[in-house]
Amino acid sequence: MLNFAMRYTRVIDGLNYRIGRVVMYGIFVMMAILLWSSVSKTFFDPSLWTLEVAQFAMVAYYMLGGPYSIQMGSNVRMDLLYGEWSDHRKAQIDAMTIVFLIVYLVFLLWGGWESFQYSISYGGERSSSVWRPYLWPIKAIMLVGIFLMLLQAFSELFKDILRIKGYDMGEKV
Repeated sequence: MLNFAMRYTRVIDGLNYRIGRVVMYGIFVMMAILLWSSVSKTFFDPSLWTLEVAQFAMVAYYMLGGPYSIQMGSNVRMDLLYGEWSDHRKAQIDAMTIVFLIVYLVFLLWGGWESFQYSISYGGERSSSVWRPYLWPIKAIMLVGIFLMLLQAFSELFKDILRIKGYDMGEKV
């Protein structure tokens, strides 16, 4: 079990690290889309697609960057007591609370799958905007992001368990 946990965390952390490093440049994609939106509204006929594509890009940015954020310890946490605790105590508390995140992500994945299936059925669900794009591509990206977040949550759980058992997994951020 110990070897499995160490290998799992190495593989999943590496995967989410690489995806996160690529996705972090998505901010420039969003900026370019919104810049084009401003330019087209000022000098040309306004583009109907720009704001909705920017929203889709933002969803992809957040959903695919979330696992990287958790891995780097960039998520928001209440630090009133947590900051003063030892690494062992932090690992104990994190191991308990990560279970709630895992349960939440399982339900989110389940609901996302249902929504994705609905979008695919009936000829494809479309947005209610004037542009009317299909919604299944962004829902598929959301499913991938939730799944990667679930994998990263298990990785964090394994790292916390290994810390509790006395293995050096690096400092808990």
